[in-house]
Amino acid sequence: MPELPDVVVYVEALEARLKGRTLAGARLASPFLLRSVDPPLAAFAGKRVLGVERLGKRLVFAFEEDLFLVLHLMIAGRLHWRERGRKLASKIELAAFDFEHGALVLTEAGTKKRASLHAVRGRAALARHDRGGLEVLEASLAAFRAALARENRTLKRALTDPTLFSGIGNAYSDEILHAARLSPFLLTRSLDEEQSARLFEAARRTLVDWTERLRKAAGGEFPEKVTAFRPEMAVHGRHAKPCPACGAPVQRIAYADHECNYCARCQTEGRLLADRALSRLLKDDWPRTLEELEERKRVQ
Repeated sequence: MPELPDVVVYVEALEARLKGRTLAGARLASPFLLRSVDPPLAAFAGKRVLGVERLGKRLVFAFEEDLFLVLHLMIAGRLHWRERGRKLASKIELAAFDFEHGALVLTEAGTKKRASLHAVRGRAALARHDRGGLEVLEASLAAFRAALARENRTLKRALTDPTLFSGIGNAYSDEILHAARLSPFLLTRSLDEEQSARLFEAARRTLVDWTERLRKAAGGEFPEKVTAFRPEMAVHGRHAKPCPACGAPVQRIAYADHECNYCARCQTEGRLLADRALSRLLKDDWPRTLEELEERKRVQ
């Protein structure tokens, strides 16, 4: 799922291409994409784009007459800049927004179509799409600590909760926790002042660093290679590969449609976090430390 760094770079690319431009019309290949009925999508035709904004992980297109389009890309939604009037030929191409100088095309890979588009009238209605999470790059350490302590939950779950923190998802939470040298399963209310300050700085540094990296990678062009898995990442999507800080193999916990990646040596003092499925299967045979895991591999 595109997270804060990816969405910021999308916003910049879209602003450069769309601000001040008039929408000629919108074409939907999938009616399910549009989740609202008032105002109708036809009301946006002939209106100028006043700006493009980020609302958490959502993209907001602001039009004349206080109209807004709110796009949530979810896991597999991506945007592409194409020539105007190009037919939506592929099954993954869900919508096109035509302008006089080109078209913004939305694609969504996979069979589960989760991306959503809402047409909204007025800032008050737009505010209802705001999950209320803290903008870490705009927040104080005190505000960050208050958000963390709101509920006693694991750091991984807290960082990815959009009602607590805005724009952080599965990928960058892994990177933030690795940078902070903290276990993803550490409880939020168990953090001392030094640990919470370390997490705050790691979150800010990670988000700023990756926004700059993605901005540089785009090179002023429209960002086409938006992905949650990048080889330069420290732990996310790098299961069994060496941690760039200590060389230990990156560990993985899989759950539902997500996974948590971490370095046992850097983050959990060498302890392996139990994967529920494997723990149930292996029971007492589940290795507790990196040393036990390596010993099992040697024996096998």
